Amino acid sequence: MSGSEDGALEERLKAALWFSIGKIVDEETLKLGVNATPQFIGALTEMLWAQIGMSESPLHRIHSLTTASENVSEDLQRFAKHAGREVISAEDVLLLARRNEGLETILRKCLDQQLADRQKAAKRK
Repeated sequence: MSGSEDGALEERLKAALWFSIGKIVDEETLKLGVNATPQFIGALTEMLWAQIGMSESPLHRIHSLTTASENVSEDLQRFAKHAGREVISAEDVLLLARRNEGLETILRKCLDQQLADRQKAAKRK
């Protein structure tokens, strides 16, 4: 890819990231009854952009993402196998996230909410 094509691709990726983050922030602020400014969404986008290493070339990013996703899937498969299962469970995902407290907290909260919703639905039947 030429430098201008790289720049155009980077801008499109960043715009897509900004849009996705904006949608998530909008959903969460509605639930919480608070407001988020466009500056907050922009700052969050910039922070995430820096965290995921988007300053690298597009081909390097694709390779890095592919390698990371392969590592995640292999780790999840190993956790399930170690537990004597053939199917990956939510507990395997939580185990994978254990070194990232924030992520683990979010995942555990989501899992707890899903379990509570299932229990409510089962009681209605």
